[in-house]
Amino acid sequence: MIITRTPFRITLGGGGTDLPAYYSQYGGFIFAAALDKYMFISVNRPIVDDLVRVKYTQSELVSHRDQLKHEIAREAMRLIGMERGLEIVSMADVPAGTGLGSSSCYAVGLLNALHTMKRQPVGFQELAEEACRLEIEILRKPIGKQDQYLAAFGGLTVLEIARDGAVEVTTADVSDSVVDELQRNLLVFYTGTERSSLDILSEQSRGVSTSQHAVVDSLHAIKEMGYQILEMIERGNLTDFGLALDKHWQAKKKLSARVTNPRFDQLYELAKQNGALGGKISGAGGGGFFVFYAETRHHQLRRALCAAGLREMRYRFDFEGTKVMANLTDGTVHGQRSLAWHAHA
Repeated sequence: MIITRTPFRITLGGGGTDLPAYYSQYGGFIFAAALDKYMFISVNRPIVDDLVRVKYTQSELVSHRDQLKHEIAREAMRLIGMERGLEIVSMADVPAGTGLGSSSCYAVGLLNALHTMKRQPVGFQELAEEACRLEIEILRKPIGKQDQYLAAFGGLTVLEIARDGAVEVTTADVSDSVVDELQRNLLVFYTGTERSSLDILSEQSRGVSTSQHAVVDSLHAIKEMGYQILEMIERGNLTDFGLALDKHWQAKKKLSARVTNPRFDQLYELAKQNGALGGKISGAGGGGFFVFYAETRHHQLRRALCAAGLREMRYRFDFEGTKVMANLTDGTVHGQRSLAWHAHA
């Protein structure tokens, strides 16, 4: 049995510019943070038969991978060259449809496990690109590249995406004291609403492809704010970052009418009245998690939002990325085989 652990993420700046429709014309920029909330994948070869078992919110038992309804599991097995004789089980700290990149965490974590099973470990960059190929090219999902890369690399990570789709990955130059302050002041709350991001992202991609000025101009502004947010955080100007989040949210709402709704607008104003300088919904919008930055009155903000029906998710940043927690095929446990990576190598 092999068990992998892969982190979820929140986007700090540039969200949406990692969509192929945008970066293929203008280039993309993402600044995001991985969280210590994880997707766990275990893979095992059954002893008694050659069937394929996949267990998630449903349970599948088939004789060949091509019969699987779970698209990512099916296509990951195909990419790695495995047809049958495999059991895949997934568990997650955060449910799907909450804007933290769950499908890409599954793809990266499963590919990591399957490569390990075949004794063909690959680096983070190759793993992220393989997951992008699986989701964007093979399954033709209208998503971007940030989720796969943050799931693979973890950390406070910067992605520069060229027009041809090549991704340059670096680690943000943030001091330990600023990391601590950011974790203390960046509060995350679950809205209680799960949704599929695909419709919202498809609408944004169509808006770029058809040169809708409101969408394209908003993404240009979001990319520019992403660069500014990175600079603010690297310099420790977190008050400015909090205020920039407010501008980021106003631009994001112009991408699609589905990004927000009257309840979310009321919650946002309630947060600002109770200490938040700014915030936004992580992911495509429409549900999932609100992220707010507040330097003071944390207790007041928590009390107000929890009274309004939100649930806080306490977290710390993850700096390890996807990781093999146990490899019982060769006796390795507790991540001793975790992939090594240096951002500026």
